[in-house]
Amino acid sequence: MSVKNWSITWGGRTLSVEVGKLSLQANASCTVRYGDTVLLATATMSKNTRDGIDFFPLMVNFEEKLYAAGKIKGSRFIKREGRPSDEAILGGRMVDRAIRPLFDAEMRNDVQVILTALSWDGENDAQIPALIAASLALSISNIPWNGPIAGARVGRIDGQWKLNPTFAERLLSDTDIVIAGTPEKVIMVEAGCKEVTENDVVAALEFGAKEIGLIVEFIKKIQSEIGAVKFDRAANLSEVETKLLVVEKEVKDFVASHVEDWIFDAPKVNRIERVALLDKFSVAIKEMLVAKEVEDKIQTVILSRIKIYVEEFITARILEKDQRLDGRKLNEIRPLNVEVGLLPRTHGSGLFQRGDTQVLSVVTLGAPGDVQTLDSMEEEGTKRYMHHYSDTPATYGETGPLRGPGNRAIGHGALAERALEPVLPLETDFPYAMRVVSEVLGSNGSSSMASTCGSTIALMDAGVPIKKPVAGIAMGLASDNKGNWKVLTDLQDVEDGPGGMDFKITGTRDGVTAIQMDTKTTGLSWEIVKETFARSHEALLKLLEAMQQIIAEPRAELSQYAPRIVTVMINPEKIRDVVGPGGKMINKIIAETGVSIDIEQDGRVHITSSDAIGLEKAIAWVKELTHEVTGGETYEGTVVRLEDFGAFINILPGQDGLVHVSEISWARTNKPSDVLHLGDKVKVVVKEIDNLGRINLSIRALTPKPEGYEERPPMDRAPRSGGFSGGRGNGGGRGR
Repeated sequence: MSVKNWSITWGGRTLSVEVGKLSLQANASCTVRYGDTVLLATATMSKNTRDGIDFFPLMVNFEEKLYAAGKIKGSRFIKREGRPSDEAILGGRMVDRAIRPLFDAEMRNDVQVILTALSWDGENDAQIPALIAASLALSISNIPWNGPIAGARVGRIDGQWKLNPTFAERLLSDTDIVIAGTPEKVIMVEAGCKEVTENDVVAALEFGAKEIGLIVEFIKKIQSEIGAVKFDRAANLSEVETKLLVVEKEVKDFVASHVEDWIFDAPKVNRIERVALLDKFSVAIKEMLVAKEVEDKIQTVILSRIKIYVEEFITARILEKDQRLDGRKLNEIRPLNVEVGLLPRTHGSGLFQRGDTQVLSVVTLGAPGDVQTLDSMEEEGTKRYMHHYSDTPATYGETGPLRGPGNRAIGHGALAERALEPVLPLETDFPYAMRVVSEVLGSNGSSSMASTCGSTIALMDAGVPIKKPVAGIAMGLASDNKGNWKVLTDLQDVEDGPGGMDFKITGTRDGVTAIQMDTKTTGLSWEIVKETFARSHEALLKLLEAMQQIIAEPRAELSQYAPRIVTVMINPEKIRDVVGPGGKMINKIIAETGVSIDIEQDGRVHITSSDAIGLEKAIAWVKELTHEVTGGETYEGTVVRLEDFGAFINILPGQDGLVHVSEISWARTNKPSDVLHLGDKVKVVVKEIDNLGRINLSIRALTPKPEGYEERPPMDRAPRSGGFSGGRGNGGGRGR
């Protein structure tokens, strides 16, 4: 293929596409450039099917390259990219959730979409060009896919919607929404909002959907010019796939024959009952397949899909009779249980349970220095609030190896983190680093939303002064290919089948804070979207009411086991006095008091400790180091140097002053060593700070003047030596 280029103006910037130059071994590849942000997308499909698996093997990888931003990895020992950053994982998940619904779920060829960031300009985020590049590569390839779609980011600045705001503009926006789909249908939504009303969120989505229409048509134009003929899967079914279709029809007929006496004979309220139902079908269908001598490979696939077959009939019953498997109404939330203060030594804890979904969220408060350092392609700086989602095989009543967090756990953690960010206290008011871990102890529908609720009550239990409580709800959908649909409140396991959606919405009483939506349909109509938001608001109010009955507001006091932070404001020019040469002074304070110290450039010194005595000692030490001496103050100092003309007294760490020989006593003193000795403790008063910043002290001024005292003329002495160099350390006093 020869190199071809297309471009279009979109959002005030040029979006350009190039095909035929890079990665020519893939089924299709392209580069998409927006501003100076450049993404390379490759789409590849295996030639052979993976018979015997029960899922469509799609892989989407976002490859974040530090060279794209002109960075070298911060580690001293590892300079190449390693494990994907959370940001890269979230970017890949976003694209996956947008393109996956448009594949044939029965396809068993491996498909991989790799998105590599080649250049990042610091203004345009890589996620939107990546989503467009993935759609374009799939559209022009021979891979069967029901696209194209496009995606856009929407912000709001000064009350006006903004298409694809830059990073700087996003800081000014109360809305950050990514939408993928077509102008007619929404396929994926990812959003973080600052308590934006449901109506405004819908307006933002409609604005974004309208704008992506231009890109969808742009991709269609390119596809019409260079698009490959799509692989005809139906005409190339493997022998196993052909047999599977026949057996599946028989299995579905068997399930249909037991809808009344097995599925809907009685409400299946808890997960144990629903698992027992699926097991009952599995045993019966296994016997049927063995009797028909169906080969093992097909049996494996059929038995792994029992839940999907049953879900189809559960969906049909909802559409026909508004009947849910557990007996709830369509807008009804499962039974709730809310508790706080469960753990004796943690800084805060909360248990949130909705039906069989149970989450224990635990708060840990730390010093400002405990913040997370960010060092990815698009992110740098620090993060003071961290939410981590954790589950185990036991969460799902299963067994399995324990590994680190997978992509799903990272995504769920990020969603709950984003949900709480708008209500967190300002760093200037609450300088703590905050980490919440949500231990998912039981999962049966929307554990991420239970984590959001659990985080809220745990933070309030810890005494973190959040502005408002936040709750989260997952909305579901029952729909068929005839256009029938019903929105479900509080989605759970067997309701998330074909034709469904997982529409997660978090918010306060006053507005939405986060959204994450994906669907198992070819897209949601605007009617469905609007009804979902209306119903979700009712559910959020019910959840907030249940939570506030247990804990209405943040506790007035932190846990006795939480560290205390005292902020001391100092003159920024005095920071060097606290740090000391090579960090010697600050390390000494930390070593002798057991505190941690974090210093901001504006002069805020955060001193953190769980030991009250050590904390007070460190505070006093910092105040002494940075105190600015003024006339009239009295000190008990130490004689540190004697000269013929006077004595140098250390009055504060790093700060010395001079008592002139004439200021030692009302009586004549021939030389200071006649009265004072090194190491003597003496009480002095500050007479003045001269125009060179030197501190002049007096001992005699603190004693009564003798009756009839007359000043004598000063004695003739040699000029005093030992010039001033700004004092010991950086105190601004006299040198020695």
